[in-house]
Parts: sequence; C-alpha cells; structure tokens
Amino acid sequence: MERLIIYGSRYGTTKAYAEQFAKLTGISVVNYETVKDLAGYGQIIYFGGLYAGGVKGLKRTVKKLEDCNERLVVVTVGLADVSRKENTEHIKNSVAKQVGEPLLKRTTMFHLRGGIDYGKLSFKHKMMMRALYHSLKNKPAEKMTQEDKALIETYNTKVDFVDFRSLEKIAKAL
Repeated sequence: MERLIIYGSRYGTTKAYAEQFAKLTGISVVNYETVKDLAGYGQIIYFGGLYAGGVKGLKRTVKKLEDCNERLVVVTVGLADVSRKENTEHIKNSVAKQVGEPLLKRTTMFHLRGGIDYGKLSFKHKMMMRALYHSLKNKPAEKMTQEDKALIETYNTKVDFVDFRSLEKIAKAL
C-alpha cells in the first residue's frame, strides 16, 4: 500500500512533526499546497496545524480524496493540552466538519501539542491572540479552565510543547 504524508503548517511546528515522522517511517512528505493528485495512495497521513478551530489545508486535501478509497489519518498539532478529553473532543468535532461523513468513517485521528512564538505571528494572528487574552483576563477566576490560565501565563512569550517521541505511538498504530 502506497502511503503519503501531507502537512499544512503556518509557523513550522506541524512541518517539523511531519518531517520527523517521515524520517521515522520512511514515508514521503509534502506540503498540502503542492499536492496535485492522490490517486494510487492507499493511505494519506495528514499533519495539520490548528488555527481558529480548523486544520490548516485539510479541507483542500480532502477535496482531492473525494473519488478515492484512501484511508485518512489526521494528526492535529495545536496548543491545547491533548491529555484533556474535552480538548480532543472539540478538535475531533472540528475535523469531522472538514472531512465530512463518508470519509470520516475511514479516518483515524491523533492529536499532538505544538507551540507558539508570538514574535513570529502574523498581524492578524497577533490581534486574535490579543483579543483572546483580554477576554480571558476579564473572566471570573472560578470560571477559568486550565487552558485559559495557561494562555494568560504564557501570553506574548514563546511556548514549545513539541515532543517528537509522541510520533512513535502513531507509527506503531499505523
């Protein structure tokens, strides 16, 4: 079975995970923007960064899979603590909206933690994070989640949760 790793990354963390996974497995890796045809692949492994509730490039890649019978593996990369069930449920619901029902039945999901470097964010993303930070600061302490508190503590800094060892469980599962 031919396999291919595709990634959608804005700031590089997802790309680093995808490239490390390619080294670990020997599977070719490409950016979603360069993919033309997916015919002949039995399994697509998609690494996508989480941005504002969506997975970067996933919807565009899924359109290329509509007439195929490939198995899809989606590996999301984001800031949320993926050991917390409510976070992974939220991510799964977001992926389901992008993938659609028929393909979702052939999709396996994994979730990894990434990082953020506020100094590298685009103006738009800086403004979004700033608005989120200010809305959280005004939230009553008793209503704050661990995620809310972590975002406030790390706002405007560089945070790195990347753990390449977490790729081994994905490789074993495939």
